Amino acid sequence: MKTKETKYHGLIWFGAAVSIAEILTGTFLAPLGFQKAVLAILIGHFIGAIIFYLAGYIGADTGKSAMDTVKIAFGEKGAYFFSIANILQLVGWTAIMIISGAKAVAYALNPVLGFNSATPWSLLIGLLIMLWIKIGIKNLEKINSAVMLLLFLLTIVISFSIFGRPLINTADGSMSFGAAVELAIAMPLSWLPLIADYTRFAEQKRSTSAVSAITYFAVSCWMYVIGVGAVCFTGASDIVTIMLEAGLGIAAVIVVIASTVTTTYLDVYSAGVSVKSIFTKASEKRYAFAVAILGTALAVLAPVDHFESFLYVIGSIFAPMFAILITDYFVLKSDSSMHAYNHVNAVVWLIGFLFYRYMLPFDLIIGVTIPVMVAIGALKLIISGGLRYVHSAS
Repeated sequence: MKTKETKYHGLIWFGAAVSIAEILTGTFLAPLGFQKAVLAILIGHFIGAIIFYLAGYIGADTGKSAMDTVKIAFGEKGAYFFSIANILQLVGWTAIMIISGAKAVAYALNPVLGFNSATPWSLLIGLLIMLWIKIGIKNLEKINSAVMLLLFLLTIVISFSIFGRPLINTADGSMSFGAAVELAIAMPLSWLPLIADYTRFAEQKRSTSAVSAITYFAVSCWMYVIGVGAVCFTGASDIVTIMLEAGLGIAAVIVVIASTVTTTYLDVYSAGVSVKSIFTKASEKRYAFAVAILGTALAVLAPVDHFESFLYVIGSIFAPMFAILITDYFVLKSDSSMHAYNHVNAVVWLIGFLFYRYMLPFDLIIGVTIPVMVAIGALKLIISGGLRYVHSAS
C-alpha cells in the first residue's frame, strides 16, 4: 500500500511540474548567467519544497482539503477570502497554461496546417482537460503513468539537445540574484493552496507528503534548468523551436499537449475543491468544469500569457497566510476552525501582505518569501504570548 500510494502521488506531482509554464519561467532567469541561475533555482526550490512539505503534511494529518486547513488559522468564514483568492489564481493559471500550450502547438503545427490562430488549440486543450475531469485522475492511472513515462523520455531528449551546445554568456545585470530566487520559490508556492487536496487521503502521511515535495522539487528544478539552458546554450527562449530542431516533430506537440493537460487538471480540480470549502454541498466536478470553461474562454479572449508579476501576487497572498497556518498548527497547536473569524490572524496576514510587497525591490540572497514568513511567524508568536499574558493577568 505504501509503495502504491507514494508512487501515485509522485506521478501527480511529476505531471504538475512538467509544463511549458515552468520552462518559460526558467527562461526569465537567463540574465543572471547559467551558473548563477541554476544556483538560484536550487535555493528557491529547496525553500519552496520545505514549505510544500509542511502544507502537504497538514492536509494529510488532518484529512482536510487545502482551503479547509486554512480555517485552522483564520476561522470558518475568515478562510473564505483565501478560498476566493485561490479560485481566482487557479482560473488565472488555467488560462495561462492553456494559452501557453496552445501557442506552442500553434508554432509547431500552424505552418503545416495553414492556421493563423492559437484558438483551435486552446479549445482542444480545454476539451481534453474537461475529459480528464470527467473520467477522473484515479481512473486514468494507467494512462497517466504512460503519459508521465513519455514526458520523462522526451524531456531527456530535449535536455541533450540543449546542453550539447556551447555556453553563451547571457548575464547582463538586468535581474538580481534575490529576484531570481524569488521566482524559483514562487512556482512551488503557487501549489501550496492545492497540495493538501491530494495528501488529505494519504494513509502514509509523512512519506506521501515527502514524496510529493521531493518529486516536485526535482522535476520543477529540471524544467527551470531546461528553460534557462534554452537561452544560455541556444540563444532561443522558445522551447518548441528547440524540440523541433531536435527532430522530435509530432512528439514535441504531444509533450506540450500532455503536459498542459496533466498540470492544468490539478488547477481546475482544486478550484472545485476550494468552492466546496465555501459551499459544502457544491459538486467539486461541476465547479471544476466551470473553471475549465472559464479558463479556456480567458485563454481565447484575454492576453494572459505574461505572468511574471502574477507569480509575485501569489507569493504576497499565500506566503504570509501559510506562515500563520504553520505557526498555529506546528508551534502553538491552536485551532480556530470552530470560530467564524480569527481577527488577530487576519491583521497579522495583512501586515505580512504589505511587508512582502514592500520587500520585493530588495535584493536578498534568499529572496523575499522566507524573511517575510519568518517575520510573520515571529510576530504571530509575540502577539500570542502577549495575549496570553493579558488574559492571565486579568
